Amino acid sequence: MTHVASTPALSTELETTAGRCLGWLRRLRAFGLLAVFGGTWQIVSTMVLDASTATLLPPPSAVVKGAWELIETGELFRHLRDSLKRELIAFGFAALAVPLGIAMGWSKSVNEQFDILIEVLRPIPPLAWIPLSILWFGIGDTQNQFIIFLGMFFPILLNTVAGVKNIEPNLIHAARCLGASEFRILWRVVLRASLPSIVTGVRVGLGVGWMALVAAELVGANSGLGFLINDARTVLRTDYVIVGMITIGVVGLLIDRGVRLLGAWMMPWSRVMSQ
Repeated sequence: MTHVASTPALSTELETTAGRCLGWLRRLRAFGLLAVFGGTWQIVSTMVLDASTATLLPPPSAVVKGAWELIETGELFRHLRDSLKRELIAFGFAALAVPLGIAMGWSKSVNEQFDILIEVLRPIPPLAWIPLSILWFGIGDTQNQFIIFLGMFFPILLNTVAGVKNIEPNLIHAARCLGASEFRILWRVVLRASLPSIVTGVRVGLGVGWMALVAAELVGANSGLGFLINDARTVLRTDYVIVGMITIGVVGLLIDRGVRLLGAWMMPWSRVMSQ
């Protein structure tokens, strides 16, 4: 009798376990191409290339060993900390693009004053500013933060302007008919309606700023992931170079996912953040 009664519970437990296993298999499936790439890379580096060429393209096993060395000494985390610090400080200044973008999208007169200047400066790559930034600020954090700021500012600004201009006009008319002041319209309607575009601009801006940071650190820093890559190149530690590159990619992915999660939490109604 006890055996019969426990059968449904056992069946439910087995179904739950099977469901969890299938869930894990679906997650691991996303790493299939990465595993094939890593296996091919290992075979080519160890069995196809000669010793001198393999030094320029070390196998994944050597890269993992190099990563462990950098982690044990704390060097990897030190450089990563410095890079993230520069990114965060630069983002604090680049966030000024949000109020400016709202003003440009809301007011034609403000847009007329800033539009030409913005469109002249925007096509200039952040890397083109490196020589001037070194002359202005020297080699160090300020110079790097300036380059990151340039990479972040324009994507955030343009997405904010586009978000304000694409607001449904009926929302503005309805708020005015209900007696809302201009400030309340900007705060309660314009800002919230344009928030998906602003978050998209932040995602793009953080990505561009992260790329610009690494390029700036290659020539104008004494710490950071870009400096780590360049310093490893001078002593032919290609495993360290690849470790730095992979760290940049993984951290960039985590930053983007973090912004997406934050956007989904702030705007549960937005389809853009749920994609």
